[in-house]
Amino acid sequence: MTNLQQEREHLVLADRHIVEGRRRVADQTKRVETMARNGQDTVMAARLLRTFEETLEAWLAHRRNILRALDGR
Repeated sequence: MTNLQQEREHLVLADRHIVEGRRRVADQTKRVETMARNGQDTVMAARLLRTFEETLEAWLAHRRNILRALDGR
């Protein structure tokens, strides 16, 4: 497998991770909002949301790196 093929496969996987990450962030955001509306403690749920957001940011940065590699930079 060539490096170009490998980078393209990594891009496909990164895109899948990003879609899943965005879904998780959206779902967890709704959970935190619902919990807050119901007067429940949101500390742990909000902490998990922040972890999801940080992970998504890392995946987006990784995707940018893959695109740079594909562009030959």
